[in-house]
Amino acid sequence: MTPMHVTLHPAYVLHQRPYRETSLLLEVLSLDYGRQGLVARGARRPRSGLRGILQAFRPLLLSWGGRGELMSLTGAEPDGQVRALSGRGLLSGLYMNELLMRLLYRSDPHPELYGSYRAALEALAAPDQEERVLRVFEKRLLEAIGYGLVLTTDAGSGEPVMPERRYRYQVEHGPVMDTSGRGTGIPIAGQTLLALADESMDSPRVLREAKSLMRHVLRVYLGDRPLASRDLFTERPRSREGPGSHSQRA
Repeated sequence: MTPMHVTLHPAYVLHQRPYRETSLLLEVLSLDYGRQGLVARGARRPRSGLRGILQAFRPLLLSWGGRGELMSLTGAEPDGQVRALSGRGLLSGLYMNELLMRLLYRSDPHPELYGSYRAALEALAAPDQEERVLRVFEKRLLEAIGYGLVLTTDAGSGEPVMPERRYRYQVEHGPVMDTSGRGTGIPIAGQTLLALADESMDSPRVLREAKSLMRHVLRVYLGDRPLASRDLFTERPRSREGPGSHSQRA
């Protein structure tokens, strides 16, 4: 296998863990090389210049080289400024990182998904955007890995989805008009399907239905092992919301 040498390439750290006494094992999302596993040798030493750079959600320029699935990090520097995530924005970022870790193969490039991830992080820096941002990111992630949703066409009749109609969404098939209220699949409004298709979700009901749909679909591809990041979300009232309103899990 020919050694790979990559110099100052755009990337984000998705996950890191200690490796041996002074190093780190990194999983990164790169623009042109997809998800990569890297060894950051000496990164845990007190005087290492990498200690403050290899942070999640921070745009980076990384250099690496070697053979196989686990290569050596040879350089890292910031790639511009970034607004720090906090609160539910931070938890949402962790959720996106876990989705990428679970659903992407190593060395499978998705440049368009890299752009969607970067845009999502920028949007999460603003307050109260988490639900819409996560639904759009989930939809784009499924599209990138070949499991895109059918959102604008009735999979049974081939007719366009109508906003005033009710449907049942069947994974790997699509929406079918719900004429009996007892069909298979998850019930959803045509309005929600169309709003998710054009990424214009702006009502609480549409966002709730879109979340139920995405959870239903993702469960098929994630398997039975639950997402650890979902446990970080708590059901607590937020002061900026009205009476009786509660935060929702991702």
